[in-house]
Amino acid sequence: MIKLLSCLIPVKFLREKFRLLCYSIQVIFTAKFIGKNFYCSGFSTVNKNTIIKDNVSLNGLHISGQGRVVLGNYFRAGFGSLIISDNHNYNGEALPYDGTVVTRETIINDYVWIGARVIVLAGSNIGEGAIIQAGSVVHGTIPPLAIAGGNPAVVFKYRNKEHYERLKEKYKNG
Repeated sequence: MIKLLSCLIPVKFLREKFRLLCYSIQVIFTAKFIGKNFYCSGFSTVNKNTIIKDNVSLNGLHISGQGRVVLGNYFRAGFGSLIISDNHNYNGEALPYDGTVVTRETIINDYVWIGARVIVLAGSNIGEGAIIQAGSVVHGTIPPLAIAGGNPAVVFKYRNKEHYERLKEKYKNG
């Protein structure tokens, strides 16, 4: 019995590693750059213009479109979130829009946490340390350390700056 149990432990470990690899396989083969300590706990997709910095954790994030997307250091994404990096061209030669797209750079800065099912629209910029409430739609700029939510996402609170800076320093030295 002990011999059988010792054989199962490595299999369970390998099964978990394989599961995590399956979740991140599209990201690994598609992203323009992936930093160190990348973690993916839910099937995620990115475009070829996605830059993933260090210590990023995705949980079913999908990036659509052709625009450049930057995910900052220590970025965390809740399950089922979406970043849209381009728009249909409604100023083109057809109605309601033509066959071209307008790409826009989308930046998510360091230490940002977006909750489950957040949608970030093309051209948005989420400031360092911001938190986006689950189910929100982000369009435009969210300032650093802001806590925002809704559709469209609006700032309703700010993080304690001194507390945030202490934790950030701890991460750097830890």
